[in-house]
Amino acid sequence: MAGASKLDQLALDPRRDGPPQVDSLNRSSARTGSDNQLLIQTLTPSTSAPLLTLAKRIAEAGCNLADARVSAIGADTSLTLLATGAWDAVAKLETALAKTARDEDLRLSFYRTGPREHHSHLLPYLIEVISADRPGILVKIIDFFDRRDIVIEQLSSLRYQAMQTGADMFQAQITIGIPAATHIAALRDDFLEFCDGLNLDAIMDPVKF
Repeated sequence: MAGASKLDQLALDPRRDGPPQVDSLNRSSARTGSDNQLLIQTLTPSTSAPLLTLAKRIAEAGCNLADARVSAIGADTSLTLLATGAWDAVAKLETALAKTARDEDLRLSFYRTGPREHHSHLLPYLIEVISADRPGILVKIIDFFDRRDIVIEQLSSLRYQAMQTGADMFQAQITIGIPAATHIAALRDDFLEFCDGLNLDAIMDPVKF
């Protein structure tokens, strides 16, 4: 056994009870993959949105800011950030975020998540709707797609006053995932007929990127 490693010798030693020991370097290497993900969310007044602070904490922990969504909601700002990194880097970030939430009195939540599944059978389409504002429009649009098992990937809607007339208006942009087996022309016709019945001006086009 002259050419055997120390680990091999220990594993083959009949006087040794139990399984062979694995050195600490091997233990840590099993946890250093970069596929660990942490989802971070916060809602704060726009004047004190912690985007820069959280981006710094992510970088200081040795993680990457893989995705970021910043939205103005009324007088507040909503942040949704996705950090990725090695297991120990994500653990370090969790500790730093907990301290930041205490020190800066932030309503901050975060939790471990996993990579998003790719749905190659879904075709991305963009829906845009504009109409005079009235209650329940968005609920009816969401229900239209839900009844057809069509996934809503992204949604952004707002109510505003038309600059020219002052009329109260509604606008929505929705990205949906349509199963590849769906007859697109028939779905588009159904949707546009649905919008005509509600007096909505709408388009439905494939996402071009």
